[in-house]
Amino acid sequence: MSAPKTKPKAGPEIDTANEVRLVGRISQPPEERVLPSGDSLWTFRVVVPRPPGGAQRRQAVDALECAAWSARARRSVASWAADDVVEVVGALHRRFYRSGSSVGSRVEVEMSSGRLIRRAARG
Repeated sequence: MSAPKTKPKAGPEIDTANEVRLVGRISQPPEERVLPSGDSLWTFRVVVPRPPGGAQRRQAVDALECAAWSARARRSVASWAADDVVEVVGALHRRFYRSGSSVGSRVEVEMSSGRLIRRAARG
């Protein structure tokens, strides 16, 4: 993934990047959603441990929302299941939506690629 260059008002160009790499456990089965436009996407949550020694000592993990929009990413996610360990590569996005009379937002990782690292034990 190549980072676009941003030129500030004065001074040299600055390399900017929006790249995310998560390696963690799928917390529940991914869900396919079909939008009113007919487009489909898969949504899922990846649980990753927090680094030791952080400020939030009571919270040991983060659960991060992810979305797969591209055909390649959707094919990968379609075969994943709860408790599988996966690697997700993508970019962080903030999405805005209306809920009644208020506006809300959420942050999610838009997956560009991913892979299964280890299948969950099936019993």
